[in-house]
Amino acid sequence: MTFKETLIFVAGTTPQIITETIYALSQKTSPVHPDELFIITTSTGRKRIEDTLLKQGVLKGLVREYNLPDIRLTEDSFIIVRDETGKEIDDIRDEVENEIMGDLITALIQKLTADNGVRLHCSLAGGRKTMSFYLGAALQLFGRPWDKLYHVLVTPEFETNPAFFYKPKKNRMIECRLPGGVTKRLNTRDAEIYLTDLPFIRLGNRLSLHGKGFTYLVAEGQREIDMAVIQPDVRVNLSRGEIYIGDLLIRIPPVQIVIYTAFLREKLDDCEKPDRQYCAECTDCYKPLLYLKRHYIKTMSEDYGMLYGNSTAKSGEWRDKWSGDPAFDGMIRQNISKINKAIKNDFDDSALLPYYIIAVSKKYGDTRYGIRVDKGKVRIE
Repeated sequence: MTFKETLIFVAGTTPQIITETIYALSQKTSPVHPDELFIITTSTGRKRIEDTLLKQGVLKGLVREYNLPDIRLTEDSFIIVRDETGKEIDDIRDEVENEIMGDLITALIQKLTADNGVRLHCSLAGGRKTMSFYLGAALQLFGRPWDKLYHVLVTPEFETNPAFFYKPKKNRMIECRLPGGVTKRLNTRDAEIYLTDLPFIRLGNRLSLHGKGFTYLVAEGQREIDMAVIQPDVRVNLSRGEIYIGDLLIRIPPVQIVIYTAFLREKLDDCEKPDRQYCAECTDCYKPLLYLKRHYIKTMSEDYGMLYGNSTAKSGEWRDKWSGDPAFDGMIRQNISKINKAIKNDFDDSALLPYYIIAVSKKYGDTRYGIRVDKGKVRIE
């Protein structure tokens, strides 16, 4: 698959990190050339970047010297943080402005990762430390397996040097001001630029996050992870006719065991997002009762036989009774109500209860049914 390569920078008053990153990516064994570029910065940062990279021709010089595809910085390339009145902020000074910056970065990453044809290359090298934190955290929340996170390391004497933007092909001398005001001349042949590919936990395909704002999204993500971790297993032993939620035995008759097991099987067999570790708010496996009848009547009859010592007679009894009976839907609904009542009576954790009852979802004009418990917690024996 060919991706649209998108570079994301957080930048302050050191535009060098932009050209250093572009240079480093172009020198990889498999070079990466940006199709688009976004710079998250302040009004002060934008002016510094425009003055150096554009007006002084530094970016064009890099493209020309290394024969890179054209890189354009446009009005849309700059993502400027604004205060609550819409005025551009010239620096990040307090807690409120930090929170606004976090929300801005998170919203951009959330938007861009919605397109699976885009691959993000995010650089943590510039801007204030909180900006780098927000960018890395946002990529953890929404990043896909193909997205990248980098830090750029430059030989200390050349780092943030106003005369050094990338390693030129032709060596040249530049001045470096050392502590104490001493000036030293440096040769660019001694400069090294290292691009570090940083590993990070990717939660984008494991959680279902819908909130807005960095703080809310972090809380939402933590809540979903906590719920997925603390959910007790739901175990079905058909030969014994038992359903356990954790250590709690749910006492329901054979017909209801078969129905509850069918919805659990539906969750395991019909998962539309198999690569996703946690189900969270996903209900894509919920199906109309007609689907249950068409695709699971044979399995339900076999499960019914298992409850009676693997009896083929009992299996046939179920199949013959319900495979063509129009009363099937009504029977299922009636028993769903009884199953949920039994679970509510036996299971006293109100926070976790919604994960184990058979729930209803309205989708595409259909009434769909399913069980919310995480698929990794289901065991059928």
